[in-house]
Amino acid sequence: QVQLVESGGGSVQAGGSLRLSCAASGRTFSGYKMAWFRQTPGNEREFVAAIRRSGGSTDYADSVKGRFTISRDNAKNTVYLQMNSLNSEDTAVYYCAASLVASRGVNEYDWWGQGTQVTVSS
Repeated sequence: QVQLVESGGGSVQAGGSLRLSCAASGRTFSGYKMAWFRQTPGNEREFVAAIRRSGGSTDYADSVKGRFTISRDNAKNTVYLQMNSLNSEDTAVYYCAASLVASRGVNEYDWWGQGTQVTVSS
């Protein structure tokens, strides 16, 4: 069991940057694959980025590759999403999620945070 709390969302102008954080409870954070998803009203939740347990392997959606960086600090039970060169299409609620087995599938993640709003104005 793990509980997740996101922070760091907000409003930014196009071209700017934000860093999201997701703090996890529990002693076994390092045992979970972690990911970020995002969702806009009326649309399905979509995969953004994922990172393996050790942090040595990452995966990104094509739409964010080269602009976003996912990282984790297992000592701090925290996963991060550094978002650079933001544009209006990045506006969404961002969720972090944890899984024992998953990659990109929403249904494969068992634990979710409450979400944090990111708004990019042009």
